[in-house]
Amino acid sequence: MEPKIFIDGREGTTGLQIYQRLGGRKDIRLLSIEESLRKDPRARKEKINEADIVFLCLPDQAAREAVGFLENENTRIIDASTAHRTDPAWVYGFPELSPQQRQAVSGARFVANPGCHATGFISIVAPLVKMGLLPVDYPLVCHSLTGYSGGGKSMIAEYEEPRKDRRLNSPREYGISLHHKHLPEMTYVTGISQSPVFCPIVADYYAGMATTVLLHNHLLGRGVTARSLHEALESHYGGEAFVKVLPFAGEGIIDRRGFIESNACVGTNRLEIIVSGHEEQTMIVSRFDNLGKGASGAAVQNMNLMLGLDQTAGLLDRLL
Repeated sequence: MEPKIFIDGREGTTGLQIYQRLGGRKDIRLLSIEESLRKDPRARKEKINEADIVFLCLPDQAAREAVGFLENENTRIIDASTAHRTDPAWVYGFPELSPQQRQAVSGARFVANPGCHATGFISIVAPLVKMGLLPVDYPLVCHSLTGYSGGGKSMIAEYEEPRKDRRLNSPREYGISLHHKHLPEMTYVTGISQSPVFCPIVADYYAGMATTVLLHNHLLGRGVTARSLHEALESHYGGEAFVKVLPFAGEGIIDRRGFIESNACVGTNRLEIIVSGHEEQTMIVSRFDNLGKGASGAAVQNMNLMLGLDQTAGLLDRLL
């Protein structure tokens, strides 16, 4: 019998994307709820306890409430909100961190799906910290460029309705209080001792993300160069289905003029890491679809692992 899947909050951007990625699959059964009952606690509770796996695509407080509805001890949850990402009782849903992390996701009852900006930062920083190449107290600075779909329905409407505000025509930095909601998980998962100085940027395109970390090599250790960091990341991610380290400085792949476009992985669950620089300085960019590996694609990958399926099922370069 096919495992039963329920998406609580299917009407939001992430929920809708998960539904689209699962809709054509024959190896699972999607549970539905009447439109008039989608916010009814009793109806949601019934579906949650009927399902084998539940995706929570809800605001934080609603996600916590949904977990409180659990009565069926066999129901497993993937939470796409920020509510449980630093909770040690939940497994962080980035299986590429290590073989042990992939195994933990596969066997978990509760999985916290990563945030989009956090995915880019963690994919760069976590392996380097683990290998001892990046000190835990390094003063990290990060910026992350995203398409407007990351802002959800209200921001999508703001950009796609007839344009009245010309300020939307240019990239806009935000989170300028330096207390972005992804910072706790970025710090917690990587094991660094202090939060990075982090600036997200939204621009006038639908989807795609490029998260950048800049490093002074002399603060890392003797003999560390951009090329040695590239080799380390290449070794860590070797053989991964979705995370790829491109040739150094994108040689033979990146635009010959040196441009790195942030929408190269849109419609896929791929994440590409680009390392460039020289003996003294390094730039590392993680680019992916903020709706793919940064949200719904990652959630489906985690579901596949939890069900004992091929992690790539329904995710190989599937354009939406």
